[in-house]
Amino acid sequence: MKRADDFQERRKHIANLSDEELYNRFWELTEQVVEPLLDLGRKNTTPSVERAVLLRMGVSSLDTQKIVEGCMDRGLMGHGTGHVVYKLSKEKNISIREASELLAKGECWDEVTAMFKGGK
Repeated sequence: MKRADDFQERRKHIANLSDEELYNRFWELTEQVVEPLLDLGRKNTTPSVERAVLLRMGVSSLDTQKIVEGCMDRGLMGHGTGHVVYKLSKEKNISIREASELLAKGECWDEVTAMFKGGK
């Protein structure tokens, strides 16, 4: 079965957009798709899920519980523990492993909390 070529018809609503407008439209649509998934994750995560995420990021199994508890104590679970570790690693320009070790030792929590409370 041959598919009818209807590309020109389907693209009419975007045909006159510039590259920049197409780029912006792409990210608007992407946000519409991703936002419900993020919202679902924020509302339905569990410590077990968050530990599993950290393990898949290469965080030591001994450190995952400490990081999850630290996030729970500071109201950061809705951001995702993996996201917390990732943001710290980017902010300090260190590896995920190094960032997770700092958090597991009880270090950098004020910095991380400020990052997320500041809307970053």
